[in-house]
Amino acid sequence: MITTSKQKTWSNAIARPAPEFDLTPLLVISGAIPADLRGSLYRNGPARLSRGGKRVGHWFDGDGAILGVHFTDTGATGVYRYVQTQGYLDEQSADAYIYPNYGMTAAGAFWNNWFKPIKNAANTSVLALSDRLLALWEGGKPHALDLETLATIGIDPLSALTDKQPFSAHPKVDPMTGNIFNFGVSSGANTVLNLYRCAPTGELEQQNSFPLVGLPLIHDFCFAGQYLIFLVSPVRVSIPPVMFGQKSYSDSLEWKPELGTEILIFDRDDLSLVSRGKTDPWFQWHFVNGYVDQDGNIVTEFTRYENFATNQYLKEVASGYSETKAPGTLWSLVIDPQTAKVISNQPILNACNEFPLVSPAKVGQNWRYTYLNVHRDGVTHGSELFQAIACFDRETGTIAIADLGENCYPSEPILVPRQDNPEQGWLLTVVFDGNTDSSEVRIYQSDQLSAVPVCRLALPSVIPPGFHGTWKSS
Repeated sequence: MITTSKQKTWSNAIARPAPEFDLTPLLVISGAIPADLRGSLYRNGPARLSRGGKRVGHWFDGDGAILGVHFTDTGATGVYRYVQTQGYLDEQSADAYIYPNYGMTAAGAFWNNWFKPIKNAANTSVLALSDRLLALWEGGKPHALDLETLATIGIDPLSALTDKQPFSAHPKVDPMTGNIFNFGVSSGANTVLNLYRCAPTGELEQQNSFPLVGLPLIHDFCFAGQYLIFLVSPVRVSIPPVMFGQKSYSDSLEWKPELGTEILIFDRDDLSLVSRGKTDPWFQWHFVNGYVDQDGNIVTEFTRYENFATNQYLKEVASGYSETKAPGTLWSLVIDPQTAKVISNQPILNACNEFPLVSPAKVGQNWRYTYLNVHRDGVTHGSELFQAIACFDRETGTIAIADLGENCYPSEPILVPRQDNPEQGWLLTVVFDGNTDSSEVRIYQSDQLSAVPVCRLALPSVIPPGFHGTWKSS
C-alpha cells in the first residue's frame, strides 16, 4: 500500500489491487441512460500494482483488468475481470512477482532473466470483434475474452502469427472496409517491424516485415488513407543490460536526439515501403489520426513530447506521486508520401493533453473533432493526473472542456457516434472520484461538454486509472 506523505488523491485508486466483480446492474446516480445508447463499453488498464508486499517498477507493469459496461433496453450492467494470462496465474499462485516486465527484472539472481519470458500483462487496450474481445499488450499476442462475461478464453492465435510476431496495442480499423491494420516489433539477432492487415473477423490476410536499426520504442502508428505512417522517435534500448538481466527494459531506454525522428511510410494494400526520411527529434506515444489531403500529402496529428521524460513521469505514477514534468502538446505534421519529406510541422494546441481520439467513423479520413484528456485550469503537470475531458475543434481552433472537478479523474473519452452526425454523439468516460473513493461511468453529450453529464452510473468498486478502451454497438 502507498504510504508516502506526498501521495495524491488519485493514489488511493492504485493503493491496493482492484477487486473483480460479476455482471452487476448499475445504479443511476443522476440523469438517464440515452435511449439510443445500446452496446458495450470496454476499458483496459493495470489494476494490480502490488503483490506479496512488493510494488511494480512502472505503471506499465500492472496486471491488466477489463471493465465491461453493457447498455440494453433494461438498463446497464457492469463486469470487471483480470485477464487470466499465464504470468498472472503463476504469480497469483506464488503470491510473488516472478517474471521480468517493462519496468522490472525477474525475481532472484540476474540470470533468471535469461530463461524467463517477459510477462504479457494484457493491460493496454482492447479490440472488439464480432465473437470475442481481444485484450492487447505491447510485446505479445492478444488474449481472447468472452464479450459478455469477460472470461478469459486464452491466447488468440490470429491465424498465421508466430510467437515471435507481437500484435501491438494500437490497431486501426478502417471504417470503410472493416479491415484491421496493426504492427509488432520483434527483437533478437535483428530487429524487425512486422506489419499486418487482418479481416474484420481478425484473420490475418496480409503481412510484411521491415528491418530496423537498433531496438526503438514504437507504441503507435497512423493510418491515413492509402498509407500507414510510423514516426520512430530517437529512443533506443541499450541491449546488453537487458540481455544480462542487469536492468529492466524501461531503465535501459536511452534518449538519443542526435538520431532524429525516422519517418516510415507503407502502402496499405501490400504493406510495402513507399518512402523513408528523417526529421527533428521528439517522442510521441499516441497519434490522433491522419488523412491524405487534396494535394496528395499526408496530414497526421499526435501528442508530442520534446524528450523522453514522459517515461519517468509514468514510472512515478505507480508510486502514487509524480513530480517529473513532461507536458505533451498537440502537433500537426504534413508529409509528402512519395519522398517522406516534411512539408510542415507545427503545434496546433498548447494545452497539455493525452489519449487523443477521433470518431471511429473518421479513422484514416479528414476529421473535425478531436477528443482527449486535459488538465483543469491552474493544474501543474507532474503533480496530478488529468481531471478533464475535452473536444478540440480543428475547424475553429477552439476547445470545449468538461471539468470533472477537484479530485475527479477521467479515463480516455470514448465517442459513440450519432446516426445523423458521425463525428458527434455520446462521450463516455470512467471516472475515479477521490472525494468519495468510488468509480462511476459518466456520459456526456459531445457538443455540450460544459453542461452536466447526461447520465452518471455508479460502479460496484474502484476502477484504477487505465489506458485505452473501445465501444461495440449492439
